[in-house]
Amino acid sequence: MSKARITNQIRRLRFDASEMTQKDLAEAVGVTRQTIMAIENAKYFPSLELAFQIAQVFQKPLDQVFQFEQDLT
Repeated sequence: MSKARITNQIRRLRFDASEMTQKDLAEAVGVTRQTIMAIENAKYFPSLELAFQIAQVFQKPLDQVFQFEQDLT
């Protein structure tokens, strides 16, 4: 069976956005800093709505913030 993994570029995008903090991003999308930390560390996967909101904060398409990787072995 194949295994899928969702990765993200949030940490890099925060750094590129004048070193935005996790708290700043959390406030912009209406979640806690802990939620942003869990998403960055792939411990929690956001809803589709939250994923789009995060991408919107960075003014990036969704696929530049989140990537879907599938191991076919």
